[in-house]
Amino acid sequence: MDRSRHDNRSDQWRKRTGARRRRAILLASAPKRVVVITVAAIAALIAQFFMQHGGKGPDLNLSNLVGPSPAPIVGIASVIDGDTIEVHGQRVRFNGIDAPESGQYCDDAKGFEYPCGRRSAEALDKFLAASRPVQCKFIDWDRYGRFVGDCQRADGTSVAAWMVEHGQALDWPRYSHGAYAAQQAKAEAAKVGVWVGAFQAPWYWRAAHADGTAPSSQPLGIVNRKLVAQSGYSCEPRRTCKQISSCDEAQWYLQNCSWGGKLDRDGDGVACETLC
Repeated sequence: MDRSRHDNRSDQWRKRTGARRRRAILLASAPKRVVVITVAAIAALIAQFFMQHGGKGPDLNLSNLVGPSPAPIVGIASVIDGDTIEVHGQRVRFNGIDAPESGQYCDDAKGFEYPCGRRSAEALDKFLAASRPVQCKFIDWDRYGRFVGDCQRADGTSVAAWMVEHGQALDWPRYSHGAYAAQQAKAEAAKVGVWVGAFQAPWYWRAAHADGTAPSSQPLGIVNRKLVAQSGYSCEPRRTCKQISSCDEAQWYLQNCSWGGKLDRDGDGVACETLC
């Protein structure tokens, strides 16, 4: 075979082989380039947002970037606690406020314990029942998967504002940025709801009870007075049904002591049923 023809064919083979290799390298690197371009585009959009809003923006998470916001929820609410309801099977957490927890106790004006968490939930239930249905506008999803929203009664009254103004919940500056500070100042001045006595902010109470232990009757940062009722009953020390002599005494412990719920094992509101 002519050597020149052989060399020419070898050159063509090398060129074809080199072209195939370059195409393979190009295809392998394409996904990386797509990722880089996508990230750069998102970063540019975020930068543009902050420039347009003076550097102030909401916390960004996946729900902020992906998909449309849920439509407002409208319906008859079931009260879970003082800051959470359920509508059509969806839990809704009120935005910007925090109410005493279901198992939380506070001190009244005389220093006696009372179930401020239950009282808050009861106040919310009565308030919502007066003007139904409730409507909640979506704000965000919380870490528990709850719909966080601004809610109003059918008559347009803000649920969060009413709860704070009547001392049944607190303005939560971490999320409200002081939106309900005026209502809270009014409640504190009038000494209504939790402001009638001593209490622990719900976010501190949760932190103190994060291990799941029974609620303490001693709010953090508050000197707790010995709780003695006019009848002579006291929450100290704790008692069992065998140590209680009357139905009235058992019911007093149930209504006034943080450990009183243990006397009502079936949850029917009657303590020590052998006595009552």
